[in-house]
Amino acid sequence: MLDIAIVGGRLIDGTGADSVRADLGIRDGRIVELGRLSSSASRTIDASDQVVAPGFIDIHTHYDAQVFWDTALTPSPFHGVTTIFGGNCGFTIAPMSEPDGDYLMRMLARVEGIPVETLQQGVPWGEWHTTAEYLDRLDNTLMLNAGFFVGHSALRRVVLHEAATERFATADEIEQMKALLRAGLRAGGMGFSSSIARAHNDHTGTAVPSRHAHRDELIALSSVVREFPGTALEFIPGLDISAFPTEVFELMADMSLAADRVLNWNILQVNSQNWDLVQHQLSGGDIAAAKGGRVIALTMAMSERLRVNFRSGFVFDSLNGWDRLMALPADEKLTMLRDPAGRAEMDRLAQSSPESVRRQFADWGMVTLLQTMSPEWKRFEGMRFAVIAAELGKSPWDTLCEIVIDDNLDTVLGVSGSGGSDFDNDDASWERRIEVWRDSRAIVGGSDSGAHLDMIDNFNFPTTLLHHTTVRRSLLSLEEAVHYLTGSPAALYGLRDRGVLAVGNAADIVVFDPTTIGPGEVYTKFDIPGGAGRVYGEATGIEHVLVNGVPCVQSGELFDARPGTLLRSGRDTMTVTPSS
Repeated sequence: MLDIAIVGGRLIDGTGADSVRADLGIRDGRIVELGRLSSSASRTIDASDQVVAPGFIDIHTHYDAQVFWDTALTPSPFHGVTTIFGGNCGFTIAPMSEPDGDYLMRMLARVEGIPVETLQQGVPWGEWHTTAEYLDRLDNTLMLNAGFFVGHSALRRVVLHEAATERFATADEIEQMKALLRAGLRAGGMGFSSSIARAHNDHTGTAVPSRHAHRDELIALSSVVREFPGTALEFIPGLDISAFPTEVFELMADMSLAADRVLNWNILQVNSQNWDLVQHQLSGGDIAAAKGGRVIALTMAMSERLRVNFRSGFVFDSLNGWDRLMALPADEKLTMLRDPAGRAEMDRLAQSSPESVRRQFADWGMVTLLQTMSPEWKRFEGMRFAVIAAELGKSPWDTLCEIVIDDNLDTVLGVSGSGGSDFDNDDASWERRIEVWRDSRAIVGGSDSGAHLDMIDNFNFPTTLLHHTTVRRSLLSLEEAVHYLTGSPAALYGLRDRGVLAVGNAADIVVFDPTTIGPGEVYTKFDIPGGAGRVYGEATGIEHVLVNGVPCVQSGELFDARPGTLLRSGRDTMTVTPSS
């Protein structure tokens, strides 16, 4: 007797191979039959006119804190995701020493855009100190399968304490960090993650701990990864649109060599107008290959739709001098914005930024007013400040400041290149993205789910990818599109028995309507601890989501089951080396 039979569907196995009409049988959380079923089932799912595919895999999330107050990890399951990886960018909450827990919490609030009140009320701080204790705390509690990296900033803070954001580590301190990393990987951590991105600053406006590391420290910690099977490297070299210098490519190549693992870096955005930059960034893969390593770009499945504001200040702190400005208390920011001299100085600093950063974040006329809290300005929503300012007879910068002041810093803004604007959401941009997806130096992902709750909706990248490339535009076959969401990321991290529909594999399955699949309306949902809102959205066309053979989502309804596996490196993953 089967537990579940899925019948009448078009099976896409995740490898990129042609689909077949076949039934699928599940018993004890595994796929036990494909084709004509020989057994009856306790439950039958009719998948006629539907696609049956492996559950989607999201390799770049920040669910590390949300796992405690939302064990379903929403909204990811609504979009067909059955497996996630957290602990990226070096930002983890384990290991954690007692004196440094408050720092890690406030740093996380700053760099990942999660309200401090939410973290204070929603996370049971003090219930773990080691990575092993953190992972054990999550075992058997989650809806989705989940693996977590060991983060550099946490390692550094535990060993150096306040000095973690002041200086290089000594040889002895590096050895202590290596020992902590070994313990975390031995417990099942997925690998080592770090960041040197200039936009990653803590709640004081100071560069996060990992940004104070010497090159030798990054190489030394990467070398620990090779000691443990099934591990990987994840790294953030930058968050702006400027080209990486040679020394950054050399660093990533040497980290890959030290670890004997593939390193994926975040994030490569692609549109029809930045092809030269894309080719430059991908060339880092060639530099690594020449040395015997492998470095690949994590590339967005769509244009990034940032919703930024002056309260958190994230991304604006990439502007010269704005790292400290955006870390100021709200009342001090407002005072500066109201003062003509202070306002002028803010603009002067912003315009002294490198051209690429200035063009993306401080071209005030190109910034879009996405949402205002003040009735006076509502009629301007959806308009760029160049248009608003022209109507009012003011400068774009002064107009922006006046609205931000009236909104008490909560104005939602779309910076240049975000918001799904026409210039990066056209057919040519999607064609360029697909060209990158087919490049061995890149892999699709980068949702940041669980982070930047007031800013981004990249959690819907699987349904967005499928909608734009197969439903709205006939740019990809369904088989190829599904492969980028399943078999491809599973192979990168060496996931055992997942990412492909095959007899014996875990029954992580999504059933969807190929004619209607897509992202649903994005809105603000006020459901997190402390009462704050988050950007949220369900999907269309996702009919069933099963994790380890257990139904979790059906036609937009979320069930109570929590069948997810806490993934442990070595046990649930195989080693993938640069030469694999």
